[in-house]
Amino acid sequence: QVQLVESGGGLVQPGGSLRLSCVASGFTFSLYAMSWYRQIPGKERELVAAIRRDFNTNYEDSVKGRFTIYRDNAKNTVYLQMNSLKPEDTAVYYCNAAYLNTYYWGKGTLVTVSS
Repeated sequence: QVQLVESGGGLVQPGGSLRLSCVASGFTFSLYAMSWYRQIPGKERELVAAIRRDFNTNYEDSVKGRFTIYRDNAKNTVYLQMNSLKPEDTAVYYCNAAYLNTYYWGKGTLVTVSS
C-alpha cells in the first residue's frame, strides 16, 4: 500500500523556521522525483520545490534562498527545510511522488506563519 505521510507543520512566527518531513512507503522511493506543493484555500496548488532522483533541485521563485529540499533514500524520506518564513508561506503543504505517469500524494500538513 502506497503511503506518503507528512509531518512537521505547525504555527511559527515570521522569520522562524520549520522542517517538514515526508516518509514514503509502498513504492521504490529512489526512482521517484519528490516534490513539495502548497495550497491556500480558494487557490490552486502550487509547486514549491522538487528534487529529482539524480538529486537535482528546483524551487519556486518566492522561496529561493529560504527553502531547501533534500532527500534521504535510505530512509525513504524527503524534507523541506523552511527558513525566514513569511506570513504568505501559510498554507497546507503536500508531498508528491512522481515517476513516468504515476503520481502519489500525501494528505498534507498545515503551516501557519503568524505573530
